[in-house]
Parts: sequence; C-alpha cells; structure tokens
Amino acid sequence: MKNIIMAAASAALIIAAGSCCCNNGKKNATAKTEGLKWLSTETMETKVAKEGAPEYISVEKPQVDLASLPIDKDGYYILFDGSSLEGWRGYGKDVVPSRWSIEDGCLKFAGSGTGEGQAGDGGDLIFAHKFKNFQVELEWKASKGGNSGIFYLAQEIKTKDAEGNDRWEPIYISSPEYQVLDNANHPDAMLGIDGNRQSASLYDMIPAKPQNQNPFGEWNKAKIMVYKGTVVHGQNDVNVVEYHLWTNQWTDMLQASKFSKEKWPLAFELLNNCGGDNHEGYFGLQDHGDDVWYRNIRIKVLD
Repeated sequence: MKNIIMAAASAALIIAAGSCCCNNGKKNATAKTEGLKWLSTETMETKVAKEGAPEYISVEKPQVDLASLPIDKDGYYILFDGSSLEGWRGYGKDVVPSRWSIEDGCLKFAGSGTGEGQAGDGGDLIFAHKFKNFQVELEWKASKGGNSGIFYLAQEIKTKDAEGNDRWEPIYISSPEYQVLDNANHPDAMLGIDGNRQSASLYDMIPAKPQNQNPFGEWNKAKIMVYKGTVVHGQNDVNVVEYHLWTNQWTDMLQASKFSKEKWPLAFELLNNCGGDNHEGYFGLQDHGDDVWYRNIRIKVLD
C-alpha cells in the first residue's frame, strides 16, 4: 500500500542572480533567470511510505519551461552554451554551488579533494527540468585521477535522521550513473566487476565495451539515450552499453550491485522504479571532489 501526504511550500523558487566576475577566463557560475520561463513557482513535498520499504520525501521544485530554451539546427535544446548557467542549480539547492564555474566556455568543477564527502561550497549539479524520453549529448574531460558522473532520471529525495531533521539523500540512489573517470589513474577503475566502474559504464552494473576512452586532459564525447525504458550509453561515437529499465533484468542487476534490497533498501526501491511513477527525472553532473570539465551540453526530447 502507498501512503502519500502532500505538502506545498509557499515560497517560490529563487535562483540568485549576480554579476559574473572574470579571472583568468573564469566566471562565477551564478544561475540567472532573466531569459527563462518556469512551469511553476511552488515547491511540493510528498511523503511516501510503501509497505516493506523505507519512508522518504520526494521534493518537486519549479521546472524550466523548455519552450524558453534555444534549439539548435538538429532539434536539440541547449542546456549549456558555454556562457550561462541559466536553469541549473545544485541538487537539493536553489542556487549553483560556487565550485561550479564557467571557464573558457566550459562548465568546470573545481575539486575539493574530498571525494563523495562534498565540501560545503560544492555539490552535484542538475538542470531544472524532468525529462522522460530523450537523447543527451555532451563532452567531458577529467584531470589526472579525476572522477565524476552523469546522472539521468534523477529525483530529489529527503529522509529524516534519528533526531527527526531533514536529510538529503545522495542523488545516485535514485539515478543511473554514466561513469566519468580517468581509467588509467583512478583506483575505482580496478574495482567492481569486469570494468563496470570505468568511463561510460553503467556504474557498478554494466561495463562499457569496447572501452574507448581518451586519456585525462583530452575531450570525450558522451551520449545517453533513454526511450521507453531502453537505455544506451555512447562514448566517442561508439555505443558501449545497452540495458532496459523496469524489467526483471534491471531488478536482477540491482540485486547484484551495491544497491541491492538487502544492502541499501531505499536505493533499491527508488532505482527499481527509476524515474518514479511518471518515469521521468533530472539530468545531473557529479561532484566527486576532482577537477572535471563539461561542454556542449544539449538534449533532444524523443516523446
């Protein structure tokens, strides 16, 4: 049985605007809203309790109206054009964390060296619109030993700690992850099974084959297609992963990973129904504590 309690926050989502400060080609990645329209102004919180699963709170913040985004000649919406972070914000936040900046037309994360610990001025980044069937394309490069990730179909999830205070759960407990990694120098490349933590892999579940990554400091092309549950990862113009959400195969893969029902019941519940009841979610980029760069981020809706 599902027990859902709805709560609406009265305040509108505010994304802070500010002047960009240039320093050696860098700009503070302060989100702007002047050119965008929003589909709503209120934040909704839904408390969800399912039999046999941990209770959690699903948070729905205002979303960008895609009609206000530029479209390129190929029919892709431009999510990042190298000059602005309009429509982006931190996961669980209303602003862009200051460790994300625009540098020479690229979206850069300045590493803190804390890994998944995430410094207070860091955090994962998401685009404020939920996508269902889509193809997203972008380029990335990592520093030596760099680690990051690309998320899709993500939800914003909170739980309560032992004292009853709200606590944001990590983005990856609701989202599949396209791994971004310097395979040659980061130890995670040697963990997992059969290379399933190397770049372009479905993290901790399916290895990217062939493994055709360009080395650290060089650009790699990433492509992710999601269409009615079929997911394809591409790396450097080659399809390297294919799998199918919401199937027995998907459940079995989760059970064989660190997100199994026994090891992490909330992650299993959320990932097994990836994208929620509407099968849609956010596109995001990971703060894993290392320097990483992204550019030319665009998405085509396949509905």
